[in-house]
Amino acid sequence: MNDTQSKTGWITWKVIIVSPDLTFVLGGAASGKSAFAEHLVVSSGKKRVYLATSQVFDDEMRGKVQRHVSQRGEGWKTIEAPFDLGPTLADLPPNSVCLIDCATMWLTNHLLAENDLEQAQSALLQSLRLCSSQVVIVSNEVGHGIVPDNALSRRFREAQGQLNIALAAEADLVVQVTAGLPLVLKGRLD
Repeated sequence: MNDTQSKTGWITWKVIIVSPDLTFVLGGAASGKSAFAEHLVVSSGKKRVYLATSQVFDDEMRGKVQRHVSQRGEGWKTIEAPFDLGPTLADLPPNSVCLIDCATMWLTNHLLAENDLEQAQSALLQSLRLCSSQVVIVSNEVGHGIVPDNALSRRFREAQGQLNIALAAEADLVVQVTAGLPLVLKGRLD
């Protein structure tokens, strides 16, 4: 276990890491979930792998990616995998921790490509089960808002909810981050 501190903005976390195999961090947009997940990975003291699932289609997304890269700093191996995470998870270096950021973008990619979402989710879960390294996966909680006004958005909301339920069931540790504050839903951070 590692006793570490991290400061993001005005919030400082002091966490003793329990080292679960799969950690699931979720929260709303701009909640601090990615920063918290990065902190968990850095705290492990292991080799850091960042599995980026986003696709950059416009300047806004390009800026967001650049902010995330700057926030992470050095010491990360970044791999872009917008669709199939299995091969990367299977080939992770020994004694490493992989941060997948994020499941929401991964799901969006599959939805927009009109892929079979159940099949994609099943393949992701199987890849996570077979992975020999620690994994921290980030996802958005989208179920707290209003009912979307169009069919595609409602389909996405339902698929995201189902994916989050499945990831939480598989995970050893589940943490929801709200306003930069982590709340453990499953497992423990001592």
